Amino acid sequence: MYKILILTAVIIVALSSCKKKGCTDPLATNYNTNATKDDGSCILPTVSSGPKLIIKLHFDSLAPRLDNFGNPSVIPATNSAQSPRFNSMSAHYIELAQTPTTQLGMGEIIYSGPMTTAGGSTAINFDQAIVRGDNQTFFEIPLSDLSPDTYNWIRVSLSYQNYEINYRALGLDLTGTIASFVGFNNYITSHIVGSQTIPVNANKLQGYWAFESNGQVSSGDAAGTTVPNPLSATSPIPAGSCVVTGDFDVPFVFTGNETTDIFMTLNLSTNQSFEWSDANQNGIYEPLDGDVVVDMGLRGIDPVIQ
Repeated sequence: MYKILILTAVIIVALSSCKKKGCTDPLATNYNTNATKDDGSCILPTVSSGPKLIIKLHFDSLAPRLDNFGNPSVIPATNSAQSPRFNSMSAHYIELAQTPTTQLGMGEIIYSGPMTTAGGSTAINFDQAIVRGDNQTFFEIPLSDLSPDTYNWIRVSLSYQNYEINYRALGLDLTGTIASFVGFNNYITSHIVGSQTIPVNANKLQGYWAFESNGQVSSGDAAGTTVPNPLSATSPIPAGSCVVTGDFDVPFVFTGNETTDIFMTLNLSTNQSFEWSDANQNGIYEPLDGDVVVDMGLRGIDPVIQ
């Protein structure tokens, strides 16, 4: 398990509130700043007519909790964890793989998000990222663009997560929102955490985060997060990436003769995915009392064809 730095250096508990802005995209949930404007700037995928492969997201706190190698993960006795309430996520790469030895990039790439060099080195363009919530459609691809084959695995390179956690500070039981950028590199002009906007205008490597509680925000950089890959021995992923790998319970057999839409749900494990070193062993995250975050993010993926 990779270690991650302390999430919040300062927790501010002043009480305030702010309404979230709407968006012309009815599926928008915690979008980047561009996509939260009511001026038609929401960025939507364009899909041709005809039957499609429709990919949806589902956040599941009861799904298996896996480690980096795809094995069941046990929380150490010195740590505690909670299952965050996920608002949304984004990915910049989706690939179907035929066999355990299919190397990353050699399978059927069905989605690759926009990239940019605006911040210097090549990075994910968060201004154009698709961000979706629970049970929402993330992406659609015409079946005519999919190669007939039998697919046993899926790889999803996550880039962004937004979720709520519980914590205690100064004797108060509170909730906060975390915006976590887990992609290899992200170019961000600005982004919304819960209700507040943080300007960045730079590239941010994997591990950049922002935290908001009661209208107050802080941000920083972290070392990484667990990335489950059951195929680590036969088809490893690059260091610094966040390519989560999962297998179909029943192989996805695509003949090319299908005439109706195919729905694929990506069940994403949020099972105790926010973990910390618990200083007083009380099971409550208390960042001002010595608790240190050691892991955050998703704990596995289970693709299901419906």
